[in-house]
Amino acid sequence: MTESHHAVLARLSTDFAAISRQLARVSSDLTELDRLLAAGSPRPQPAPVPAPRPVWPQYAPPPPPPPVNPPPVLPPPPRVPRVPRERSEGWIGKALAVAGVAVTLIGVVLLLVLAAQAGILRPEIRVGAGALLAAGLVAAGCRVNRSDGGRVGGIALTATGIAAAYFDVIAVTTIYEWVAGPVGLVVAAVVSGGGLALARRWDSEHLGLLVLVPLIALAPVLTDGVTLLLVAFMLALSAATLPVQLGRNWTWLHAARTAAATLPLLVALAAAAIDGDHDLLLAAACGIAALLALAGALLVLPHTTRRAVLALLTAAGVAPVLCVSLTADRVVAALMIAALAVALLAIVLSAQWLPAVSGVVGQIWSALSAVSALIAVTVAFDGEVAAPLLLAMAVVVAVAGRHDAVARWSALGFAVIGGALYVAYVPPSALVRAVTLSAPDAVSILVSSVLLIAAAGAIAVGWLGRVSGDTVRALCVATATVAGYAVTAFMVTAGVLVGGTGGGFFAGHVAATICWIGAAAALFGYAARRPRADRPLAIGAGLALVSAAMAKLFLFDLGTLDGIFRVTVFLVVGLILLGMGAGYARILAGKDQRDVTTITH
Repeated sequence: MTESHHAVLARLSTDFAAISRQLARVSSDLTELDRLLAAGSPRPQPAPVPAPRPVWPQYAPPPPPPPVNPPPVLPPPPRVPRVPRERSEGWIGKALAVAGVAVTLIGVVLLLVLAAQAGILRPEIRVGAGALLAAGLVAAGCRVNRSDGGRVGGIALTATGIAAAYFDVIAVTTIYEWVAGPVGLVVAAVVSGGGLALARRWDSEHLGLLVLVPLIALAPVLTDGVTLLLVAFMLALSAATLPVQLGRNWTWLHAARTAAATLPLLVALAAAAIDGDHDLLLAAACGIAALLALAGALLVLPHTTRRAVLALLTAAGVAPVLCVSLTADRVVAALMIAALAVALLAIVLSAQWLPAVSGVVGQIWSALSAVSALIAVTVAFDGEVAAPLLLAMAVVVAVAGRHDAVARWSALGFAVIGGALYVAYVPPSALVRAVTLSAPDAVSILVSSVLLIAAAGAIAVGWLGRVSGDTVRALCVATATVAGYAVTAFMVTAGVLVGGTGGGFFAGHVAATICWIGAAAALFGYAARRPRADRPLAIGAGLALVSAAMAKLFLFDLGTLDGIFRVTVFLVVGLILLGMGAGYARILAGKDQRDVTTITH
């Protein structure tokens, strides 16, 4: 039986009502989701899709649920006030310990020295009391060091005991003269050795310093001044102190052991220079001190954090060798200083096997090697040999070490010293007025002139890529000036050597002027064959040489030269200038045309 249309309509109405309620619920959920997303992220969200209106009012969607309140924002926790850091009071104990050391040692001095002068107690009692006091202080220091917080007191007591033992040894040796000086030094060495061993066991650099420094100051009293015996003892002490430093970063102790060997030697060298004595044993002691300084530095460098300081201390340790000419013959002194220079250079060049030598240590020792070589040359030779030798060294160092800053500065130093000696033999007055020279001096000037030109060029090439602007121009001007002076000196000296002070002198100046203008022509030819961007420097140098040659031609040659020499120099210079002008223009035009053709194709 077919349903009536009223039933169908009622069923459809019911279905639409259910669909309307479901859509209303979905719309409410979407609204709530949008609100939650907006509360959790600051980014704007797209507007929700509006819910469809119900078809029948009686089936309106239920109201949306109330919004969920966001969690309350809690206030930040209160800031806890910072408790002020209490200042350490450890310095009080150290200050008191230092004061105690000073007062106790003063008491020991009063016991041993002043009591002897006043006749209080017998000498045996005074010395015995000093020895017992020293032993008791060391024993007490060892005991206190083992207790909690007793390190400062233990070091202070032990150092005081060792110093008291030194004073006792001094009294036995110098005041009462019961033992000879060598025996006193041996006893003092035993005391210092025990103290240094204790310093290494306790890992205390301060104790090592308190053991070593008093001995350095008091040992001269044992020997009644700086003697060869004292020097030998200090060298032995320095060598014995080295094992204490191994594996320790004790820079100050290294400085103390360097001073122990260096200071007595410098004093002895000064005394030898005043007295004019030559002492080979003292020279040998200087060599031993240098060996100890270098060996000690190589052993200690891997464990130190102050490599620059250690390198400078090494330089101080080899200082006696640099001054050994005060007590040794010229040949012996020069050989010793040269050996030091070679040893330092060899160590620096072995940096790949000795990593600790690289960096600032290598730079300091390279400079020290250069200084040693300079001193060796000046000690071994007079100026007529030293000048060309130093200039040759400048050329070699400038070429071989052009990529190293220390080598470039060393080459410049060699050139400056060698140039100064060179100018001393051929001053500007010798270029204006003919001077008769001996054959050795003339040969030295000729060789030095060539080497000076080579050194100036090599040094300029080494610096050109590392400077710019006005510095480049100043460098070129300085190089040209030095080369011009050396060329003039060479020509004039050669002319005087061959032709005498008359025609030879004039011929030398003619040749010098022609060389100047010839060098300018070479520079212009070089510039014409270079790209346009590379020409200004060469052109500027060429113009400067032309200006200098013209100035010499009219200010000196015109008034000084005579007869055929004046005619010759003007004709030759004029023809060279004409050839320069025509040749430069032709070469430049051809070069520019080839450049244009190359760019076009």
